[in-house]
Amino acid sequence: MAAAAAPARSTKEVLPPALGAVSEPPPLFDGTTRLYICYICPFAQRAWVTRNCKGLQEEIKLVAINLEDKPAWYKEKVYPQGTVPSLEHDGKVTGESLDLIKYIDSNFHGPALLPQDPAKRQFADELIAYADAFTKALYSPLISQVAMSDEAVAALDKIEAALSKFSDGPFFLGQFSLVCYANPFELNPNAFCFNSHRNVCEL
Repeated sequence: MAAAAAPARSTKEVLPPALGAVSEPPPLFDGTTRLYICYICPFAQRAWVTRNCKGLQEEIKLVAINLEDKPAWYKEKVYPQGTVPSLEHDGKVTGESLDLIKYIDSNFHGPALLPQDPAKRQFADELIAYADAFTKALYSPLISQVAMSDEAVAALDKIEAALSKFSDGPFFLGQFSLVCYANPFELNPNAFCFNSHRNVCEL
């Protein structure tokens, strides 16, 4: 079975300024597909990277939200949870980053980011479902500035085993896939505010 397709060629994009409390909302639910993100939030980066790797920069417009100065209209009119990322598409809003990256892959054109091989596809679903548990296990002792816990060590062992499960490449599942987009935290630990003991995405 073929592996997941390579990411679409990158397109240079001028990033919009982040919208704050005094910013006017975009023309909501006008048929435009919008991805609401915070640039420094790793959960939002999951969806942002997925969108870019499918080459959807023109089809899905970015709306950056300043979570430290959040506009009231975002929670009142767009996404009641008030968190990012969220996607405005076909008259509804979808949230939760792990669900959202699969939604983008399934509902938009562009290279498929999951493999066709059934065994790899099943393992991909397991790893994506595990992504947030891994993040919590790994970063809880770092944020609390305590010794690495047994739970964190077990999580690292699990991820290391997952990386070696398939030998046809250096990534999860062998080839680069949606699983890699689901796990940006290993590459970007500074996304967590260790000094303030909180994640920027929880603001």
